[in-house]
Amino acid sequence: MGILQRILSKLIKIKIWHALVIAVMMILSSSLLMREIEPETFPRYIDSLWWIMTTLVTVGYGDVYPVTDFGRIFTMLLIYTFGIGAMGIIVGKLFESFTLYRRLKEEGKLNYGGKDHYILIGSSKDKLENVLEEILHSGQKCDVVIVDNAGRSPLEHDNVHFISGNPADEEVLMRANILEAKSVAIFSDEENNQSEYADGKTLLIASRVEHLSKKFQKSIYTVVEIKKEKHMSLFEHANVDEFILSDDSLSRLMAQAAIHHGSSKLFEQLLSNTEGENLYEIRKQPHWVTYKDAAMELFEHGAILISDGSKMDIARRHNEEISMEAKMFVICDEGTYRKISR
Repeated sequence: MGILQRILSKLIKIKIWHALVIAVMMILSSSLLMREIEPETFPRYIDSLWWIMTTLVTVGYGDVYPVTDFGRIFTMLLIYTFGIGAMGIIVGKLFESFTLYRRLKEEGKLNYGGKDHYILIGSSKDKLENVLEEILHSGQKCDVVIVDNAGRSPLEHDNVHFISGNPADEEVLMRANILEAKSVAIFSDEENNQSEYADGKTLLIASRVEHLSKKFQKSIYTVVEIKKEKHMSLFEHANVDEFILSDDSLSRLMAQAAIHHGSSKLFEQLLSNTEGENLYEIRKQPHWVTYKDAAMELFEHGAILISDGSKMDIARRHNEEISMEAKMFVICDEGTYRKISR
């Protein structure tokens, strides 16, 4: 009994790829042997291979079977040694591997190897769900990688990959494959009520992203959430591309809604990818010389040109030539956007 326990303990500890190699070798060699033992029963190699596979997985269709005594003895040995024991271990190892993979993924211990993904750093579950919904609703078929110190993924979704760790560490950001990401969004720490400390933590992460950008000479588009506008100048040194003022923006939206009744609905529609008028980025057409040329043609198509990407005063600069680097934003519905994009 002790010998059997030692054998079983060694078999259980065998690695999955070792078990698979042994299984393939056993199946191929057994198929060759059975064809040599009973060439009339198994005239082709595929016949013996078919019989071996159906026998080992205990399906046993009974369409072909050994008829000689030696063939039957070999079959019994094969079933009770390899079929029941080894195949059970292999199946168990496969399920064990799937379970381990799922657990490591949920705990954020697996590296992300994809590209053209969005990285979200440090936010509440509600905010992450909203961002994920907007990204998926925009029609982009891409993954979202969440980086956080939490022990488990805050979201469960096929398009979500979780990386657990300190987002200010280079190793953690590299595990999220930050160099191949479309953009990185750094949210403010909601658990920290002190704006100075919250923005300081955000600045530390943004500085690490900029360090990686310079180190690997890779452009990384970064968007950060800031609690106080007076801290914005500090983030400019980290070459942050865009700023979102969380506390100040909310206060200003509340003030606008109080002064201009119903204006909050306009902002809500522009900030969402739901049906209706939304904000879209378009490219400069070759025959557009000035902003007036672009605005008039877009208006005829049902779109309103509101910005060149940096300012919203293009109505006062209508005779100014459009540069090739200008990022032009329009307000229209999805159908109009598709039409003008073509």
